Parts: sequence; structure tokens; C-alpha cells
Amino acid sequence: MSLEMIAVLVLIIGMLVCLLLEVAQPGMIIFSVLIILLITGILTPEEAFSGLSNEGMLTVALLFIVAGAVQKSGVIDRVMKYWLKNSRTQTDAMMRFFVPIAMFSAFLNNTPIAVTFTPIIKNWCEEHGFSPSKFLIPLSYVTILGGTITLMGTSTNLVVHGMLLDYGLEGFSLFTLTVIGIPITLVGFLYLFTIGKKLLPDHKGFRQQVKEDVKSYIAEMEVEDFFPHVNQSVMKAGLRNLDGLYLIEIIRRNERVSPVRNSTIIQAGDRLIFAGEIATIAELQKINGLKLRTGTELELDDLKNGKTSLIEAVVSHQSVLLSKSIKQSQFRSRYDAGVIAIHRNNERIHGKVGDVILKPGDSLLLLAGMDFVEKYQQANDFYVVSQLDPPKTLNQDAWRDWFSITLFIGMIIVVSIGWLSMVKAMALAVVILFITKMIHAEEAKKYIQFDVLLVIASSFGIGVAMTKTGLAEWIASGLLVVSASSGIIVVLIVLYILTNIFTEFLTNSAAAILMLPIGLEMAQSLELNPMGVAVLIAIAASASFITPIGYQTNLIVYGPGGYKFSDYVKVGTPLSILVMITAVTVIYHVWF
Repeated sequence: MSLEMIAVLVLIIGMLVCLLLEVAQPGMIIFSVLIILLITGILTPEEAFSGLSNEGMLTVALLFIVAGAVQKSGVIDRVMKYWLKNSRTQTDAMMRFFVPIAMFSAFLNNTPIAVTFTPIIKNWCEEHGFSPSKFLIPLSYVTILGGTITLMGTSTNLVVHGMLLDYGLEGFSLFTLTVIGIPITLVGFLYLFTIGKKLLPDHKGFRQQVKEDVKSYIAEMEVEDFFPHVNQSVMKAGLRNLDGLYLIEIIRRNERVSPVRNSTIIQAGDRLIFAGEIATIAELQKINGLKLRTGTELELDDLKNGKTSLIEAVVSHQSVLLSKSIKQSQFRSRYDAGVIAIHRNNERIHGKVGDVILKPGDSLLLLAGMDFVEKYQQANDFYVVSQLDPPKTLNQDAWRDWFSITLFIGMIIVVSIGWLSMVKAMALAVVILFITKMIHAEEAKKYIQFDVLLVIASSFGIGVAMTKTGLAEWIASGLLVVSASSGIIVVLIVLYILTNIFTEFLTNSAAAILMLPIGLEMAQSLELNPMGVAVLIAIAASASFITPIGYQTNLIVYGPGGYKFSDYVKVGTPLSILVMITAVTVIYHVWF
């Protein structure tokens, strides 16, 4: 091994460790490695930043804008609500939900699909007495499976397509992946409607869970000077035996009182940390001298006059809020909203709400002001997954609602018949949306997930470094020593499993970009069709079912479904194995 090869290997191992430990946002970690490769001279500036001009990366950016315009129209939301109107049983509802969702996911980015349908499914479940946990993991899995059907289904497909072009190979057509995407989607449906349906947990939805799991959600009340029970015990103040509520901690200046005993004396200025039912907390606020701390001037009473709304949001992987407390993040001024309660799966939260350090997947119950929607739409810090009290929205002409989706369908037709390439069609669609004022520049910036683009663009440079230094060839040779003698199918399985492991714990695009150079080197050594290897890696990089952190859609439903990490392992592992077997079998027969 050369010194450059060793340096790249060490940097990649360090990058993987940092990503696993979440020492910083994925984009910053991968970009930092890229800069080191540039400074050390392993990569030239042109090589390091080749991802910025890559067709796949540019297509992903444009598709974010077009998909955002379609989501903004609200047409999909209204169509699905009408479609579900007469659904009564779980099986019928699953069929009505997931068939169209798979179709939408084949052509739209699956993150907005999951965000759009999570509240629809939750509301339907509450109205019909079903547990949302029976539907939300399948929602995520179906969006992932549907995304494998066409080139534009996921950013991963477009990234692999762009890399193939960079290597001087033929890229994917719009429907190259359909021959494998449809079979694995059908296998996924069969599994979810039979075995998977029985493995899904029966957890309570957000509202029921708040009522029944008093250790999950925390809220903070402040004792004011005129509280009538100042200098009385917790028991005498009536704060011990509250229905659906438990006083878990008192914060008094710089000291904490925990556990709180019946004899503990209440003092003015105390911060009372409660866990439990939000409705009871609202009732507590009626007691003279107790004030709900939201970090804002907003009050729960403002719900009655329409000044505020209660909204559930899930902190995203790319959020600027990560590793900061709510107080440090200036949440109130940033979003015109206060955090009433926080829920973190499988973890007891201690301390004041404002001091809680946020992590990806945390569920926040927000008391949102009238400017919240506008401020939230300018960021990608969290996913709004349940508007418990929907705000009033401005009426919009019906033709404007349908224009974006009609334009999108038109672009799909143009690409499918070969009139324009994917990147040209999406660029034209964005220009038309701007000219017709369907979206504005600020909206477009909001729709683009810059963290995803940073990961993709930076990963391209790392992929170049692996190829340039010979590291990809060296790793491929090592894998061939282990697997080549056992036949092509074993080689494909090894490639699939390695890619899938990376995607479960890193990001899907990064997994694809790291593994494609290795896969192409193996294909060249064995004289295999590189297209088959590229398709295998694209599918394996998307098929993240076993952890909530491997794919954004898994994270989106994690909190709202009340899931545990083990739920994904239990439901996702059999599906992951079935998808691998199906993918390897079909790819072997089609391309080899």
C-alpha cells in the first residue's frame, strides 16, 4: 500500500467513526475529510469539488424544489383524505394508504411524502381507534420501497446515476430500476400485510401516550410570588396526587430537588418539572400563581382566540438545534414558538425544558404563534408531523393547486419518451415554477436540503480519492479473495450486505458513493456488467429498514409512532433479508 492509500483509508475509517458517534452533522464530517484530502494534495481542487457539478447532485437539488412545489399545492393531501373516507378495517386502510404512497414515492422525494402522510395517518387512526404504530413504520418502509422503482425515486438513485456518468459509463434511464424496484416493492407489501403486520407493535399514539405514559413527556411550571401555597409542603399544595401528572423534580436556583418528597417545601421562584398529561398541565395553569414556562410570551389560553396552535414536531438529522439546549438555540425568536413538552424514545429526560440538549428524533410539543409557519418553512430543523390544532390557511385558486402536479407529470412524460434528460427536465420545471410565481426564491431555498447536497457533493470527492489512490481496487481485491471462488451470487451478496450496513449507520448517499468505486473495480476484475453492480448498490443503499437513524423517513415516524429502537430491528430485519434475496436474484438473472 502507498502512503496516499493508507492516508485515505485512515481518513475514511476516522470519518465512519465520527459519523457513528455523531460528533457533528454528517455533512460537516464528510466535508472536513474532503478538505483534508485537498490540503494534503491527494486531490486537486477540480477532483475535490467535482461533486458540485455532477449531474446527479444537480438533479437532486432541482428535484427538491419541484417536489416542494407539489407538496405545497396540498393536492395529494386532499386526494388521500377523500380516498380514505370509507376505509374501516386495518387491512383495507393499509391498502388504501400504501398503494398510492408507493406510487407517489416512485416519482417524489420520500421525505416530504412521509412528512405529509404522518399526520393524515395519525388522525385517521385516532378517529377509527387504531394504534398509529401499526401504520407508521409501514409508511416509512413503503416510501423507501417505492423510491426504488424509478431513477427519480430517491437521491441515492440519482447519485449513482451521476457517478456512472463520471466514470464514462451509461447512466440509468428513468425506468432502469423498475425491473427490480417493482418486485422488491411487491415482496415488501406481501411481508407487511402478513408477517410484518403481526410483528408491528401496538403502541399508543401521541395523545394517548402523553396521557398514559407519565414518564415520557416533561413540562415546566414556575411558582410565582403570589402562589397561595408558597412555604407549604408539596402534599399540602395539592401537587402530589394529580391525575395523569407527576412532579419529578424541583429546580431551586442552582440546586435540584429529586426525588420530590411529600414534605418538600414549595418556595417562590421554584421551577416545577412535571411529567405526564399535557391537558392536566393546562389545567394547572388555571391555579393562581403557577405559570407554564414555554420560553415565549404565548399562553395556552391563546389557543382559544386562534393566536396559537399546538404542533408536534420531530427534530431532524440536519437541524441546527442539535447538541444545543432549547435556551441556547433561541427557539422562541427563531420560530415564534415555545416548547411545552419533550419526548425522547427510551430515555428519561431530566431538568428544565429549556436546558434539555436536543437530539435527532426528539419529539417536541410546541405552542406556536402566528408567525410560526413562515419561520418554520425557512428552515429544515424539524419535521412538523402533527398539527393538533390546524391553523387557518389562505385560500388559493384551484388551478394553482393543480398546476404544480400537472407540470411535474408533464416533466415525467418528457423524460420517459426521451425528449429531455432528467436534469434538463427538472431545470425547465423549476424555471416554469418561478416564471408563473408558483414558488419564490425564498421558498425554493427552504425546499432544498442543503445538508443532503453537502453530503453528496463531498462524498463524490472521497469516491474519487478511493479510485485515484488505488484504495477501491485494493479493497475490491480483498473482497474477491474472500468471495470470488464461491460464484457471482456470493459476490453480489457480499456487496449488498456491506452497502446495507453502511446505509443503516451512515447516510444512504454516502454509502452508495463509498461502495460504487469498489463495486465497479470488482465488476471489472470479474468482467461483470457494471450496470448490474450499480443497480445492486443503489438498491442496497436505499433499503434501510433495521434502524431509525439509517433513513430520514424512519426518523420522521420514530417519535410519532412511539417506537423503540428494537421495533425497527424486529420488523425491519426480515424485510431487509427478503429484499436482499429478491434483489440479488432478479439482478443476477437480468444483468448476469
